[in-house]
Amino acid sequence: MKKEQVVHCQFSVWYPLFRAVTIRSVILPLPENVKEYLLDDGTLVVSGREDPPSHAQEESDDAEEIQWSDDENTTALKDAYWIAMNSSLKCKALSDIFLLFKSSDFITRDLIQPFIHCTDDSPDPSLDYELVLRKWCELIPGAEFRCFVKENKLLGISQRDYTQYYDHISKQHEEICRSIQEFFKKHIQYKFLDEDFVFDVYRDSRGKIWLIDFNPFGEVTDSLLFTWEELTSGKNLKGDQGEGEATEQDSPVFRCTNSKVTVQPSPYLSYRLPKDFVDLSTGEDVHKLIDFLKLKRNQQDDD
Repeated sequence: MKKEQVVHCQFSVWYPLFRAVTIRSVILPLPENVKEYLLDDGTLVVSGREDPPSHAQEESDDAEEIQWSDDENTTALKDAYWIAMNSSLKCKALSDIFLLFKSSDFITRDLIQPFIHCTDDSPDPSLDYELVLRKWCELIPGAEFRCFVKENKLLGISQRDYTQYYDHISKQHEEICRSIQEFFKKHIQYKFLDEDFVFDVYRDSRGKIWLIDFNPFGEVTDSLLFTWEELTSGKNLKGDQGEGEATEQDSPVFRCTNSKVTVQPSPYLSYRLPKDFVDLSTGEDVHKLIDFLKLKRNQQDDD
C-alpha cells in the first residue's frame, strides 16, 4: 500500500466522481485549532448552534428535514457509538459531533499516523483534514458489504457485519453478488484513481446498490472474512468456493457468516472501556500490569 492510495481515498477526492451513486454529503475544512482540541487530553465538549448545518454548494430542499452523520476524512467513528445518547452516529448539533470526535480512537490514529502500514519511503503528502457530514439514513447492518479490488478486478465481497448471522444473505448470496458486480462494472471499474482499492456498498430493500466509502487496499483496512494474504496473493480465491460464496466462473468470491454458531461479539466493544482497563484484563501491556501490582503492594503495606 502506497501513501498515494491513502490520499486517493480521502472523501473530497472521490466524492465529486461518484456523487450520483452515494449518499448526499457536505465537506467542511477542519481548522487547525479543532485538530489541536481533538489531540488534547482534556474532555471538555464544546457547545454550539443547535440547528443542523447547511452548505451553499448543496442543492436546497426546504421540505426535507436533514440530519447528519459525521465522518472525519476517511474514518467513520464506529468506535464512538457507545458514548452517543441515541447509540448511533446521528448528529443534530455541533456538540454531538464533538462528543463523538473526542470519544474516537480512530480519529486520533488518522491525525497522528495517517500513513501507517504504507510501504513506500516517499515524503508524507500534505493532508487537508475535513469534516464530512452525510445525510442521515437508517442503514441495516445486514445489507452492508465490503468489496476488494485488485488491478481493477473485483476479487472478493464480504458481509460487512461479519459478527452476526443474517438468514437473507445466506439465501440470496448469488443475487447479492451479481447486483454488486453489475454496480462495480457500471459505476466503479476504471473510474477510481487507483487500480487496487476497497469500497463499501449498501443494498437497499429494492435491491439498489449505494456506494458508501472507499478504503486503501492494505492492512490498514479490515479484511473481514478474508485475510490480506489471500487478497494480495490471490490464493484460495479461485476454485475454493463453498457454501455462502459465489460459484460462477470469474465471479468474485462472496463470503458471509453461514451459521449462528459462528456469531461473535462486536469488534467495537473494546472501545467502551478505557484502553488501560482492556490492557490489564488481557495482559497485553506488561508494564501496566507491573505498575498495577506495585500499586496494590504499596496499598497493602500502608494498611
